[in-house]
Amino acid sequence: MDIRHENHGGEGRFSTPGGESELTYTMAGETTAIFEHTYVPASERGQGIAAKLLAAAVDWARGAGLTVLPQCSYVQAQFRRHPEYRELL
Repeated sequence: MDIRHENHGGEGRFSTPGGESELTYTMAGETTAIFEHTYVPASERGQGIAAKLLAAAVDWARGAGLTVLPQCSYVQAQFRRHPEYRELL
């Protein structure tokens, strides 16, 4: 699946083609990304799209040397389930 990343200054989003499914973030300073919101419309749920959006966001944060503050309840749950994500906290 092609995940797109848009960054507009201190805000950004990871989205699917068509742009309905998304994970949004804002930057807190230069080193912390706040993962704020994940949305997948009902018609696309059950396909692992949210997990793919999060994986792309995590890869981006790692590559950029950022820490992550998971504010979204979905992201918080995934950080609890995936110990490999916790290094970003």
